Amino acid sequence: YSSNSPNYRIFSTRSTIKLEYEGTLFTEWSVPEICFVLNKSSPRTELRCSSPGVHAIKPIVTGPHFFNNLTQVISVWVYDPENADPDELLGSAEEPSINSIVLSTQMATLGQKPVIHTVLKRKAYVSNEKMKKGTWHIMVPMTRDDALKEIRGNQVTFQDCFIADFLIVLTFPLLTIPEIPGSLPISSPRGSQLMVSWDACVVASVVLVTDMETFQTNDSFRTWTRIRVPPGSLSDAERQSVADVIISRDGVFFLTNGVLYQKSFRGFLKLGRILNLPDGGITGISSRKWCWVKYLSKAKERRSNFAVWTENEVYLEYILLKFARLVTTTELKNILNLSVTATLTIHSVEYTGHPLEIAVFLSYCTICTVTKKIFLVIYNEDTKQWVSQDFTLDAPIDSVFVPHFVFSALPGLILWNKHSIYYCYHNFTFTGILQTHAGHGNLSMLSNDSIIHEVFIDYYGNILIKMENNVIFYSKINTRDVVKLHLWTNNTTRAFVLLSTSGYTYFLYALDNGTIQIQDYPLSLETRSVAFTTKDKCPYMAFHNNVARVFYFLDKGETLTLWTQIIYPENTGLYVVVESYGPKILEESHDISFEAAFGHCTKTLTITFYQNVDYEGLYDYFEMQHNNTGLVMVQFRPSEYSKTCPIAQKVFQIAVGCDDKKFIAVKGFSKKGCHHHDFSYVIEKSYLRHQPSKNLKVRYIWKKYGCPLRLDFTEKFQPVIQLFDDNGYVKDVGANFIVWEIHGRDDYSFNNTMAQSGCLHEAQTWKSMIELNKHLPLEEVWGPEFLQ
Repeated sequence: YSSNSPNYRIFSTRSTIKLEYEGTLFTEWSVPEICFVLNKSSPRTELRCSSPGVHAIKPIVTGPHFFNNLTQVISVWVYDPENADPDELLGSAEEPSINSIVLSTQMATLGQKPVIHTVLKRKAYVSNEKMKKGTWHIMVPMTRDDALKEIRGNQVTFQDCFIADFLIVLTFPLLTIPEIPGSLPISSPRGSQLMVSWDACVVASVVLVTDMETFQTNDSFRTWTRIRVPPGSLSDAERQSVADVIISRDGVFFLTNGVLYQKSFRGFLKLGRILNLPDGGITGISSRKWCWVKYLSKAKERRSNFAVWTENEVYLEYILLKFARLVTTTELKNILNLSVTATLTIHSVEYTGHPLEIAVFLSYCTICTVTKKIFLVIYNEDTKQWVSQDFTLDAPIDSVFVPHFVFSALPGLILWNKHSIYYCYHNFTFTGILQTHAGHGNLSMLSNDSIIHEVFIDYYGNILIKMENNVIFYSKINTRDVVKLHLWTNNTTRAFVLLSTSGYTYFLYALDNGTIQIQDYPLSLETRSVAFTTKDKCPYMAFHNNVARVFYFLDKGETLTLWTQIIYPENTGLYVVVESYGPKILEESHDISFEAAFGHCTKTLTITFYQNVDYEGLYDYFEMQHNNTGLVMVQFRPSEYSKTCPIAQKVFQIAVGCDDKKFIAVKGFSKKGCHHHDFSYVIEKSYLRHQPSKNLKVRYIWKKYGCPLRLDFTEKFQPVIQLFDDNGYVKDVGANFIVWEIHGRDDYSFNNTMAQSGCLHEAQTWKSMIELNKHLPLEEVWGPEFLQ
């Protein structure tokens, strides 16, 4: 089934639902009386339902069922999916249709005006021009760290028509690697399943490897190009032996026969010893699955982009193709206090849901003939510390498991072999095997002996397990059961489930003729359809919170107050769980309110995060500051939920420390509004502290200092320090500060003496601090580390 509305955003009593049955044994459609089907006996027809609600629609069949510049101008208009041009439905229209011009103009006269909101930085952009030909034009800057945006309109109705909000991803232009004539295909072995990699922060940027070609897209496969390699760069066998692939800002990386290769705009390169990587024996590569564009790192080094490993070593790749060895199994034996005679190898490496952590799975055995143990250690790229986790898995010696960490504050993951899914949630305290209601944990037995091909997890906690024959099972994070979804495509088409630019799922199909197709997959509707038949219900009615960002900064002296609320039936005793992960540097205060009415309960939790650290009188101010800064992951979640609950949790970060986007400036100074000319001045030598033999000529640096502040020489000047961030002015700074003349003049004077200012003892002075710290430059002799 399908509808005209993209991603099924509008699914109402006005929607035309297109039905299609694939098979030869179709008889007719079974629909309730309140729904109308255009041709009941046709396998392809249209359906309308005049009454809202959940309706059971099914085909009646005989016999078994078989399947064979740095800104962009955004043009915005309103269209009706039931009266739109084909280009509008495909999202490729460059201007509105006649019907859409009329509809948009009518909406505008009623007060409609769209606004583009950014999800992370909470910025808003509106049209500053009048509507032209039924179209609003909104100018939006392109950013890498605020790419997810949502187009929202006013609450305006016209003939009971509402306008659905729309998510878009707008970042800097992403180019695909051009095809070069004469190049040869690079592919996986013949008969392999699809292999996919995507950019965690720009999900529209994807690389697909099939057993015929490799494809690249930057718009979720609305358009695509082929990636090929130069003749002679690889043998025929090597070109057809891709074992894994990763897309990165540095290009596309292929793992073939234990060797890593890079394809970029500069060409095709074999990576090895010259880049601090082994020339062979590489067993795996892995990149980030979750996007954290903002995070707090106290270390100066940038975080890695992807991991490379052999049986005994782990390497990390950083920007501009820089590789560094992270650890060896010999070093891990010492870290974990394991026997030096035991066999320890790298099983796999996976990035966790934390923006700075990497998980390493280890295979351990002493007599390596029948079974082995799989251990887990997590490395933090900021603290440089290894932490062994409470995770041990006994497995056959030749077994292979694929891990995938979920999007949560506490570490949690699922891992799978060919037949079963293992779950480890809530920091590895809630573990087991996903099972159906009948107790089946072997999913191959429920899918005609097919094996697991792909496990898809999104930010809402949905889990899709796709078998090689395209049978799909569904689960939700922090739940222990799995349910089989309706069949969606035949068992021979090679398919993959992906996330679109609008945050919705779609199927990617690789066809036998060497081309690819996409198809929207209405995950929410499919899961509701199954819940309708199984009578599965969410235990709560609503789960709300006021968490408006995924990243908060908490500076010294500041507090962060948030609330979360759950509404549920009486006598079920639900509540909201607050969980945090990271350094223990935050205090919490909780306030709970409760209300019961008309058979429902509303429980609201207000929580305040703050620090309780006294920095007064410290011997080492900076060490204390370093120990009390860091990144804390927090999540709100209901105490109980099921697969039918729309939102399972709310995850966000609290960075305790100073925002690197903050800066201070003296009030009144501006970089604009004055003519920047070659300006210099002379300081008389008698006014300089070191009494030089010549006067000092100083050139004024406009770019650094801005326009000079014009004052009358009789005015008393006291600088007002202002705080700014990337959004502009924040507040005046009330803290003490030190003023010095960087060139060493000493002819200035002060307005007050120490006694007039209320000092009981002699305060620190420039003279005393220079004398105390003769080995330091002038700008470092006096600072907060020297305060008494």
